[in-house]
Amino acid sequence: MSNLHEECGVFGIFSTQKKDVASLTYYGLFALQHRGQESAGIVVNDDGIFSSHKDVGLVNDIFKKDVLEKLGQGEIAIGHCRYATTGSGKRENAQPMVVNHLKGNVAVAHNGNLVNSYELRLALEEEGSIFHTTSDTEVIAYYLIKERIHTHTIEEAVLKAMDKLEGAYSLVIMSPTKLVAARDRHGFRPLCYGITSDGSYVVASESCALDSVGAKKVREIEPGEVVVFSKEGVKSFFAEKKAPKTFCIFEYLYFARPDSEIDGCTVHEARQKAGEFLAKSFPIDADIVIGVPDSGLDAALGYSKASKIPYEIGFIKNKYIGRTFIAPAQNLREEGVKIKLNVVKSVINGKRVVLVDDSIVRGTTSAKIVQSLRDAGAKEVHLLSSAPMFLNPCYYGTDIDSRDHLIACNHTLEEMTKIIGVDSLGFLSVEDALKISGTDGSQMCSACFDGKYPTYEPTVAAHNKLETKLSELKK
Repeated sequence: MSNLHEECGVFGIFSTQKKDVASLTYYGLFALQHRGQESAGIVVNDDGIFSSHKDVGLVNDIFKKDVLEKLGQGEIAIGHCRYATTGSGKRENAQPMVVNHLKGNVAVAHNGNLVNSYELRLALEEEGSIFHTTSDTEVIAYYLIKERIHTHTIEEAVLKAMDKLEGAYSLVIMSPTKLVAARDRHGFRPLCYGITSDGSYVVASESCALDSVGAKKVREIEPGEVVVFSKEGVKSFFAEKKAPKTFCIFEYLYFARPDSEIDGCTVHEARQKAGEFLAKSFPIDADIVIGVPDSGLDAALGYSKASKIPYEIGFIKNKYIGRTFIAPAQNLREEGVKIKLNVVKSVINGKRVVLVDDSIVRGTTSAKIVQSLRDAGAKEVHLLSSAPMFLNPCYYGTDIDSRDHLIACNHTLEEMTKIIGVDSLGFLSVEDALKISGTDGSQMCSACFDGKYPTYEPTVAAHNKLETKLSELKK
């Protein structure tokens, strides 16, 4: 129910024998659907011949049985589910991207956001390159191919291309004989790999996708690392340029699925810890604690355990509404929240409620949710955010491209309390947010909260500004 959007999910599988890698990739993408619901795609490699299918929509709408059968069997496959942070959500921007070149085919799937994509693209266009999309993934693909023409192996090309890329990128790349996984030097976005019982290797944004295909997690792919899976086994390489690790804290707070494990800490545990910190910072005399589905539930449970206030299910979420849900007519627009999220009135009526949500971005949805609790008879509503205040745009894959619509940038805490309509309002501190994974937070990126960017700020940031900028050049 938040106004934030996930970025993307990537998946890849390598087998030494032909098998139904398309269906396994489908299952992996289904497990990663929470990371992007605008488009999805799968590319299958059968003896060097690439077969692909991609479209806008949800994974199970795009990949029907007949589509998966046409993709056929193969040894390698990669997949992607997308939410647009750079480039619009049009079909041509769907991934993976497949490029044919003089040394064969290559397919690329990307999670993250480059901060220098605009400058890199201009340099390529000045050399005569022709772009078919407005996604920064095509920029990555161009530089990869440019290096591949002059190198002996795909991994060499990836390492050389990484020298030019700045920002967030977790990549799965497929050549005619290899599956390659690469992670940017800061390690902004998660990427891990595992192995199945028959010896197939699987790469995914989150460990929950490994679980979905019966793969046992081996480890995280390290920042700046390139891992190559081939018939020769697994090989690891590292980019020459080094940078401090700055993993996105919001993966723990919101993006990742609760059952995923990242760097030894499950997301469920991290979110519960956020709730415990909230209980210490904001002790409230209340009757029940409830969470906003889905990301607020774990933090609400943590608050309940720490405060000893009973945890209840206050909302029922309609599980059948995706991003394709049609907004109601103007006169019914205010009822839209009730269609997606409805109050359990018997739980709320006459109660003093602590409401825990994963974040508060613009405040408009929060106000509607709070009003629904009031309408259900809540005596008091105290809203707590398990994320700190959003005060800065994100340039690394989270859909926060401007300070203009961030409620915390334009209003005081007292004003926000009145706008949202709650009896009290509290946010997790940045200091506590950095501790939820059990570390000191020194290897986390919290720029959207504190403005401490690990890279320089890009000249073109918003995902729709790239199209605007490029259109201006053509006039």
